[in-house]
Amino acid sequence: MNNMIETLLNLRSLRAQAREMSIEDLQEGLQKFTQVVEERRVEEEAAKAENKEQEAKLQKYRDMLAAEGITPEELIALIGDAPKAKKKRATRPAKYKFVDENGDEKTWTGQGRTPKALQQLLDNGDALASFEI
Repeated sequence: MNNMIETLLNLRSLRAQAREMSIEDLQEGLQKFTQVVEERRVEEEAAKAENKEQEAKLQKYRDMLAAEGITPEELIALIGDAPKAKKKRATRPAKYKFVDENGDEKTWTGQGRTPKALQQLLDNGDALASFEI
């Protein structure tokens, strides 16, 4: 795909490729390429018009705020007093303590996947209750 784009954007490569094509194929390609370019142009103009409309609305509200003597900082402060998003819950305390293969003492809350070192100990016949804190 990247090679095709390079060919289309490089005049020399495009001329070399065009020598291998018939005039009818080149005309058909030109029509399709022109159609794609025109579609893109229409999309870009629609996006610009939408942005212009949005900017006009924002300016209208800026003017209304200025007429009422309200500064943007005051408005932001008011919005800042709005309820915040939920806070993260507190971390869970560790329930189990074990020694890993490196001799380091580790803990586990009992939530999520069982740590590899603890799972190996459990597979060797140790009971989970023996690791409780």
